[in-house]
Amino acid sequence: MSGRNTALTPPADAAAPVRHPDAPAPGELLGAHYGHCFGCGEGQPHGLHLEARAGEGVRVSAEFTVKPAHQGAPGLAHGGVLATALDETLGSLNWLLRVIAVTGRLETDFVRPVPVGTVLYLEAEVTAVAGRKIYSTAIGRIGGPEGPVAVRADALFIEVKVDHFIDNGRPEEIRAAMSDPDQVRRTRAFEVNP
Repeated sequence: MSGRNTALTPPADAAAPVRHPDAPAPGELLGAHYGHCFGCGEGQPHGLHLEARAGEGVRVSAEFTVKPAHQGAPGLAHGGVLATALDETLGSLNWLLRVIAVTGRLETDFVRPVPVGTVLYLEAEVTAVAGRKIYSTAIGRIGGPEGPVAVRADALFIEVKVDHFIDNGRPEEIRAAMSDPDQVRRTRAFEVNP
């Protein structure tokens, strides 16, 4: 990244990330953390429907197909949609740490245009942990893991308690998520949103 922000540089005493023993196995599809999430939820007709898979260590890979509804300029993905894809992929990393965390900062470089109809392949990894701060990085490539780089991002996630969502979310959605009988879905609903 050019001119990297010091807020995204882990402190000298930061620890290496440690994959939680109960994290999904490498290769396992992580699934949507919340059905109405614009990034990964199946309940969003114009959402990204991004699918993330656990990787080795504290890494994930993900992909989504750029649809006509994701356009900014004619025939090209909107930069905000690409930033959303990066944020969603980076947020998925927290499932491997088994923490609830929100995006504190996201710095994105747009390297080349991404045409409609393109599959964007994303890879992300946690680079360090310092207290409640989780440092991570991601790269997006056109067409597959060996394709040309289109986007890059560095991020800082902050670990929070579920109260963050209860205190700030709309009560009807909070009640619906909290009453889900599936404990994993109930926990994952509050995984990565700011």
